Amino acid sequence: MRKAAFATLGLLLVCPAGLAEGPQRGGRGGRPAPPPRIVTFEARPASIEPGESALLVWHVENPSGLTLEPGIGAVIPRGSVEVTPAATTTYTLSLPGAGDTPLTRSLTVTVTGTTPATVASPTDDAEEETEIPRTRAGQPDFSGVYSFRSGRGVAAGDGPTLRPGAEGYRVERDPLDTGATSDCMPLIPPNAFGVPYQFQIMQNDHYLAIFHEYPGTFRIIPLDGQRVQVEPDPSWLGDPAGQWEGDTLVVETIGYNDKTEISGYRHTEALRTVERLTRVENGFEYAITIEDPNVFVEPWTQQRTFQFNVPPMKRVMEFVCENNRDYRPLFGSTIDPANR
Repeated sequence: MRKAAFATLGLLLVCPAGLAEGPQRGGRGGRPAPPPRIVTFEARPASIEPGESALLVWHVENPSGLTLEPGIGAVIPRGSVEVTPAATTTYTLSLPGAGDTPLTRSLTVTVTGTTPATVASPTDDAEEETEIPRTRAGQPDFSGVYSFRSGRGVAAGDGPTLRPGAEGYRVERDPLDTGATSDCMPLIPPNAFGVPYQFQIMQNDHYLAIFHEYPGTFRIIPLDGQRVQVEPDPSWLGDPAGQWEGDTLVVETIGYNDKTEISGYRHTEALRTVERLTRVENGFEYAITIEDPNVFVEPWTQQRTFQFNVPPMKRVMEFVCENNRDYRPLFGSTIDPANR
């Protein structure tokens, strides 16, 4: 069970180093980030009989993208995976190194009585099309655990324009304020997808449910287009109704209270969001249109793509904010914002 001793600091502490993708950032105080290195990579055992399995175990520091081939793909910096090769196979762990030189380490799992397997060319299956999984009703199936490491949201167009007199709805924070995503209160989309924890979708013919590991909230969305309440009472996560437009699920939500934030802005109870989910090979494309006539001149949209977690997970983990406190009084006013 994951626990947040000091919730305002929790998101900074729990996210493991090296999970973020992309180029290495500078260290604290502007110091260069330490170079990546492969600490360990081993097979347990390294020799097996046909039909038996081996466990590949690795530990990598400061990676900016890590893969294990053949057949595994992207992996986390510290993990393990069980493999059952049909023939003797060499596995290679690789990541970008200094300059243009990749950093790699290989090991061989020997399968008694077999010859080394031939690794297929990446182009061998390039022309094969992957079928999108579907439910019994024939609709795209979004079920699975998704990674928080998918690309960040991008505003379509120029982003929101505040109505005259609504400038106070823009959230302004001092350098030590970690924001609304670290106080363990409910988060609405798209903020709900912006924290460093996985989320899970479970779906049947009538409902789609989204479970967020942090802060332990869920949404149950009817797929018949019917809202639970005709005039919903304001609530933290609102009242959603989903319906299909071809293979795209459209979720309209109203009935939000005014206690949450949305992409750096406060809002009123007039907030309305429309989410569009379109299933693709390794996840789904996502767009959300945000509308609050009391705050914004016109609706505005954000887009992103979510991918399944690697390695695959059966479920999200439990997260409980059992001691939701502000950490700043413990350190006084001497914290350098650049080094927090």
